[in-house]
Amino acid sequence: MEVGIQNTAEILEQVHQLESTLGLKNEACRSKFLIHPYLTSKVFLFLHGFTAGPYQFEPLGKAFFNKGYNVLIPLQPGHGRSGNWNRQNPPPLPTDIQIYQQFLLKWLEIAKTLGQQVVIGGLSTGGTLAAWLALEHPQEIDRTLLFTPYLASRYSLLDQLIKILPIYFEWFNKDASGNFGYKGFCLKALRIFLQLAEEVLEKAQDCISAPILMVCSEGDHAVNRSKQQDFFRRVVNQQPKSWYYCFDDSLHIEHRMMTKLEDNDYEELVITLAKAFVESDLTWIEFEQMAKLIAQGRAYDQIMLEFNLDGQISQELSAMMTQAFGCEHLKCINPYE
Repeated sequence: MEVGIQNTAEILEQVHQLESTLGLKNEACRSKFLIHPYLTSKVFLFLHGFTAGPYQFEPLGKAFFNKGYNVLIPLQPGHGRSGNWNRQNPPPLPTDIQIYQQFLLKWLEIAKTLGQQVVIGGLSTGGTLAAWLALEHPQEIDRTLLFTPYLASRYSLLDQLIKILPIYFEWFNKDASGNFGYKGFCLKALRIFLQLAEEVLEKAQDCISAPILMVCSEGDHAVNRSKQQDFFRRVVNQQPKSWYYCFDDSLHIEHRMMTKLEDNDYEELVITLAKAFVESDLTWIEFEQMAKLIAQGRAYDQIMLEFNLDGQISQELSAMMTQAFGCEHLKCINPYE
């Protein structure tokens, strides 16, 4: 190993040792580090969702590791602890967004020692954090993968309650398959992400972001999709190398979209989308043009020649187009309407 990577390896081992003393709920909540013994061209830093754990990004992380990249999936502050958590004794989730932001900046510095370019990704509130980093430090981020980021709840009334009520809330699907995290939380722990989302939306209006892939679903009943679309329109107007995808409702892909364990039978499609975006340099307009040509029945090989694409990029885009647009499982938006 190189000296920098050796030092980082020691840091990662210290993280694992610390987690062993914290009393985690289970192994699924432990930080996941998939590291080659050398610096890679890209390193991925993934952020799990609210009350969940690193297990959410294992399939995607392994996919990128197998492509030759280093991958970090750290357990977020206050998450994954074992305990008899309830209304009288809620889990120790932070109520200060700066704790998460400082955590993210620390892991960004660690990631930079493992790869030439950093790709950040996150699910739900992890996506909100990733969006914040993409806007605050775009020069340090190569690509950003946002999986149904939490920018507002589906119902505005719920957002109002989150802002004012100090109550404990239990997930409606707390006993769903693949749920290894907390079953409930104090609303004030989620409130800070709602406030961060408002800041992110405002900043996206005038600031250039790192290129963003946003993946959403019509079957997601937890978040506000119009807010996601509004955010994307703002981002792509400043950063044209950003893409948006929305899964059709017929696929029944819900908010927890990262793994088959969490009831997404189309886990591989999520992975293919992410690979295609990371390996491509196409703008949103170019990609829309490609999608329209495919819809018109044009041969994919001809389209690749038109756009002067070949090699690895062509393979990833071909796989994505075949699985997604070819099956009409993706819906796009026109960010300029």
